[in-house]
Amino acid sequence: MTELPPAIDRIDDLVDEWWERLRGRPALDRLYYTASEVADFSLVWHALGVVQAIIEDDPKVAIGLSAALGVESALVNGPVKSFFKRSRPVQEVARPHNLRQPRTSSFPSGHASAAMVAAALLSRHAGGRAWYGLAAVVATSRVHVRIHHASDVVGGALVGAALGAVARRVLA
Repeated sequence: MTELPPAIDRIDDLVDEWWERLRGRPALDRLYYTASEVADFSLVWHALGVVQAIIEDDPKVAIGLSAALGVESALVNGPVKSFFKRSRPVQEVARPHNLRQPRTSSFPSGHASAAMVAAALLSRHAGGRAWYGLAAVVATSRVHVRIHHASDVVGGALVGAALGAVARRVLA
């Protein structure tokens, strides 16, 4: 097990303290809880890959995205999370919406990693900024709903960006 430096915990606490002012706002809660939930198991990304494949009449778009997400999930949710074994944030009050509580390590965020892989691949065809914007909403949703620390999301986004770059080259 590898622990993150104490300075990271302090930064996470500061971000969480700042983010607290956004929690409890019905529109933001609904946005972030929904984003977090639809991204479970990368469902939103697989669905968007299918839509893009239909629009472009090219099934390889969906197949490539699903394969890349499968590799990302196997790596991040397997050896990477096992290496860190970080505790998730403590949720002291009831969540305003139901949400699945993962049992894996908190670091890195698999939602953030998958979001970046998906954005990298979906943006090859059209709407680059929109895909990365949606990826940012999904990634930050994990901080909002207190399933991940901010550093988990940053770590996941960095891992996902690297894996997304590799996937773009492999699937080119």
